[in-house]
Amino acid sequence: MTEPAISLTELSATDTLLTLRLRGACTVVRLEALQKALDPLPKDRDIVLEVSGVERLDTAGAWALINLAKRLEKAGKSLRFEGASENFQSLIETVENAYPEPDVEPEHALNITDRLDLLGRKTVAGWTFLSELMAFLGLFLARLFRSILRPSEFRLTALVHHCEAVGVQAVPIVSLMAFLIGVVLAFQGSTQLQQFGAEVFVVDLIAISILRELGILLTAIIVAGRTASAFTAAIGSMKMREEIDAMETLSLDPAMMLFVPRILALLLMLPILGLIADVMGLLGGALMAWADLGISPAMFMTRLVEGTDVKHAIVGLIKAPFFAVTIGVVGCHAGMKVKSNAESLGRQTSAAVVTAIFAVIVIDAMFSIFFAEMGY
Repeated sequence: MTEPAISLTELSATDTLLTLRLRGACTVVRLEALQKALDPLPKDRDIVLEVSGVERLDTAGAWALINLAKRLEKAGKSLRFEGASENFQSLIETVENAYPEPDVEPEHALNITDRLDLLGRKTVAGWTFLSELMAFLGLFLARLFRSILRPSEFRLTALVHHCEAVGVQAVPIVSLMAFLIGVVLAFQGSTQLQQFGAEVFVVDLIAISILRELGILLTAIIVAGRTASAFTAAIGSMKMREEIDAMETLSLDPAMMLFVPRILALLLMLPILGLIADVMGLLGGALMAWADLGISPAMFMTRLVEGTDVKHAIVGLIKAPFFAVTIGVVGCHAGMKVKSNAESLGRQTSAAVVTAIFAVIVIDAMFSIFFAEMGY
């Protein structure tokens, strides 16, 4: 059966009112034609639609007519039907009642009670997050101690794999970063020290900055960016695919299988990466000092040995295990917080990187204050 064609004709028009006659079948079959007829109608005046000639109407047609009414309503005008049958009016009302409306939350200024409530909620959320991280740290230490008592449960192959992923594959980017930092420090330091005729002290500037702070700190930040996200993505993907549930069903401990090899690999490799960063930073600084100030490599080495205490390197490397545990715990915790959707995986991965970098900087600041108070 062929649906009657849509026909929209003008009956009368004034500056404030437009009267139209609608004929045909307002159904899903003719929906496109109906929309093409209704879309060009002006929104600067009220519209009266004479619908006695509408032979059929379904929810699709009613939806198109209600859309027209909504557009006019936004413009401050109205749509009125004339000659509508009881069934026509009933269907229009039914569809209009079911029409989705955006939820608009009432805006109100925050009073002191609201602000205190918000502060309290954020404080509790922060404390809960820190408690969860401490619980994960305790879980890691417990499983590490158990693996020492029961060596057969320790996953050596997984440890070697993660050492390669965390350490060996990070050597190029860490080396390049540290080398360029050394170059920048030497260049900027020489520019300032030349004003006072103290160019030779650029060696002390480079050595103390790299060995004590920048070498291990920037290495930890790079590792936090690439490793915390990798841990979260890997564990989170397993959680999405319910592989962790399957491991528990097979009586395999996820903490022993997933957390211990990853965090232990960071514990082993981050000090080595920090040492590599120190060497490359000193190399970059030495080359720039030679090129910019004429300080030969032999003179640079002599000044480095005579003027720089080994305690600066020790102070820097002492921080590495604390950085490593923090990065590993944050990454694994975020992976276990992933829900069963990709959006949650992306959100937790980003949160893990931000949290790990922030935690590394806070720990570094605490160590700096501690060693300064201790006279180191």
